Order: sequence, then structure tokens, then C-alpha cells
Amino acid sequence: MTLEKTPVQARRRRLQWGGDWLITVFAVVSALIVGAVLIAIGDEQTRASAGYFFSYPWDLFSNVWYSVRDAYTALLQGAIYNPNLTGTAALRPISETLVNATPLILAGLAVALSFRVGLFNIGAQGQIILGAIVAAWIGFTFHLPVVLHVIVAVIGGIVGGAVWGGIVGWLKARTGAHEVITTIMLNYVAVNLLGYLLTVSWFQRQPATQAISSNVDSSARLPQLLGSSLRVHAGLLLAIAAAIFVWWLFDRSRLGFRLRAVGANPNAARTAGMAVGRLQIVSMALAGGLAGLAGASQVLGVTGSVSGSVAGDIGFDAITVALLGRNNPYGVIAAGLLFGGMRAGSVQMQSATGVPVDLVGVLQALVVLFIAAPALVRSVFRLRSGGGAGVGSELATGWTR
Repeated sequence: MTLEKTPVQARRRRLQWGGDWLITVFAVVSALIVGAVLIAIGDEQTRASAGYFFSYPWDLFSNVWYSVRDAYTALLQGAIYNPNLTGTAALRPISETLVNATPLILAGLAVALSFRVGLFNIGAQGQIILGAIVAAWIGFTFHLPVVLHVIVAVIGGIVGGAVWGGIVGWLKARTGAHEVITTIMLNYVAVNLLGYLLTVSWFQRQPATQAISSNVDSSARLPQLLGSSLRVHAGLLLAIAAAIFVWWLFDRSRLGFRLRAVGANPNAARTAGMAVGRLQIVSMALAGGLAGLAGASQVLGVTGSVSGSVAGDIGFDAITVALLGRNNPYGVIAAGLLFGGMRAGSVQMQSATGVPVDLVGVLQALVVLFIAAPALVRSVFRLRSGGGAGVGSELATGWTR
């Protein structure tokens, strides 16, 4: 089967691509605007000045401005740069942003990869947990040379997540079980498996007084990139390498072409002689491996051990990251950095202005809401359609027979 891009299709793809990213930018702007309204409503001085609005209206407007400005300024200072800090401490905000972004990027790539193949990977949470379990077990059980130990632990995390994701692909290919159901159920299995392991002696830290694993050896820890006082670690480089791999896989490799074909139309791919079931297994194993790498990076780069909260909400936030990044590897990096910055800056925002860190979760949910309603965003900001609306799956991918 010979495929080529036609000029018309290439132009339509560029128009749709530009329109999609414009919608994404304005979705983020819309979320920030709604967040500003919530900040103003929650500000005590703003509410007080609203009581005498008709006597001194300027007080309300000024209080709204200062409350929103101070909150978002603190958010930026906690995420990027705080002029009140000096020396190495001045790099702490960007370091925390990168630390928070690393697992989000990896897990977001896992979700985006499966989306590109037409599968809904809701199981990144469980795959992260399995990757963390295997990486930690290798990290504290075996005593290997420094470089070899961290490599083996990272590979172990990838394998752990790949096996967990591959189970979903195998069930999909062999029994037709819907991947949404199986991934959600395997999330519960992973959570309870971790809970069990944190009670057994060979995994639990001794003396057994709390539900936490043994510490991984220092030889298995990912090196810190900016010195011991800053937490950013080599997992960030692994995340960037993973994004490049996903880009190469889908845009340059034969396997990636087959995966895209299955995602566009599995029946047509099957008619063309492609082993759809096998490709589904491979795609879910690759996605699970990326999520497992996210779990490994958390254990080997941040926590040094496994607890019940090792995955946090990363697996579920990864769905948002993939959607915001339009399932594009570089878009996922940008989305991961955005959400990582929000997480890092929320602490400074709360301590400086009293705005709760929960606002960040609201902003993330609003971003998804606006991305899911592009017609609303176009209507509010008077945007023209990007030219890609209504384009079929073949034209959206830019390929034709």
C-alpha cells in the first residue's frame, strides 16, 4: 500500500493544526479568566467593597485587580523565578516546576501514544505504580555498581509498566474487552497490590512501623542536574528522550505508520494485512512502559522509596496533559511544563496570598472543559474555524492512498 501526502491535504492539515493550537491557547486563557473571577470572589476585601459598590465603585475594581494580580504573580514566582531569592535558591522555583513536570510528561506521553492508536489508556495510574514498585525493588534488593544499578532500575520500571499495559492490550486483542474497563480495574488491582506489598517484611522498611518501602540504594538514584540543593534530576532528560522517541515512532518508523493506521481505521488496517491485535498489544505495552518510567523517575529521582501516595494523581492528570498537548509529543512537553509550573507555584500562591492550592486543580479542569468545547471558545474570542473542522480521519492524518 503506497501512501503520499497531497498538497490539498497538507494544507488542510496545517490549517487544522494551527486552529487546534489556537483553541488550546485560548482555552488556557479562558481558564485563567475564570480563575481570576474565583480569586476575586474569595478575597475578603473584594467582598467587603462590593457592599458599598454604588458609593465607591473604584474600591471594588482596585481590590479585584490587586487580588488577582498578587495571586498570579505569586504563582509565577513559585513556578519560574522569585526576585526575593538569591543565589542557588533563585533556581528553586524552576527546579520544582521541572520536578513536577517530569512524571506528567512521561505519563502524558503514555496516554497520548495510546490515543493515537485509537485506544483509551485510563490506566496510567496503575502502570505508574507498577513501574515504581519494580524500580524500587531493584533499587533496594540488588547492590550493583553506580551506573549499572540505576540503568537496571530504570529498565525494571519500564518493564513493570509495560507488562501492566500489555495485559490490557492482550485482553483487548484476544477477548475484545474494552480497554477503558480493564485499565480502570487494573488501577484498583495496582493500588491494592501496593497496599499489600507495604505490609510484607521483604518490601516494607524495617522496623515495620509504617506503610513505606525500604530506601533504594544511593547507587540506584537518578543524579541531580543542578546540585544537591535542587531537586531536578536526570528523569527530566529521560522525559525529553521519551518525547523524541514517540515523535520518531509515529513520524519516522514503519511500526509507527502501522500504529497510526490502526488508530485511523482498524478494519481497513486489518484488510491491508496488518495484525491489528498484535499492534494493539504493542501500543499498550509501549504506553505502559512510558508510564512505568514515570513511576521509576519518581522513586529513583524524588522520593527514594515507595508509599501509598507514590503515584499521587499523576496518572489522571496525564489524561489532561495529553488532551492539552493534542496528543503531540512536543505539545505534551509544553502541557506538562504548564501543569508542573502550576503545581510548583500553587504553594507560593497560597503562602503569599492565601489563595488555596486547590485553585490549580480547578484551572486544570477548566482547561479540559474549554478544550472539549471548541465552539464555545471560538464564539467567545470570535475565532474563525481553522479549516480542519469536519475533516475525516484520513485527511486529519494527512495521508491518502
